[in-house]
Amino acid sequence: MQTKENFWGRLCLRLSRLYLQIMTAAALCALLILPAMASANTAGNDMWTVAQNIIVDVYNHIAGISTALAGLMSAVAVIGVKLSGNQHKSDQAWDWLKRIWAAWAIINGIGAFIAYITPQFSGFNTLTP
Repeated sequence: MQTKENFWGRLCLRLSRLYLQIMTAAALCALLILPAMASANTAGNDMWTVAQNIIVDVYNHIAGISTALAGLMSAVAVIGVKLSGNQHKSDQAWDWLKRIWAAWAIINGIGAFIAYITPQFSGFNTLTP
């Protein structure tokens, strides 16, 4: 049977460890937070222009990586077709090739769609009093 003294003694040890862990986590969060500052290289542009430049840059990287990976995976799928021992494995490789091409078309189609639709909405991103 536990006594009250034993209970409070163990609880105090647990609370002190918990307190230490919470304070350590809070201190780490405070040390790792980066201050939010305005971009130094905006050259006088407004928020919308800077955001558009960032989005275009990120999308160009995504499209470039997806194109390189689609080419690599297409080569692997074609090699899989050529080296397959039976019709079932060959069909699976062709199915993967179709999926790769469809995913690549969707990724690049999103960019084409955004490039087409963005000029249609020019002027709507301003606030007038």
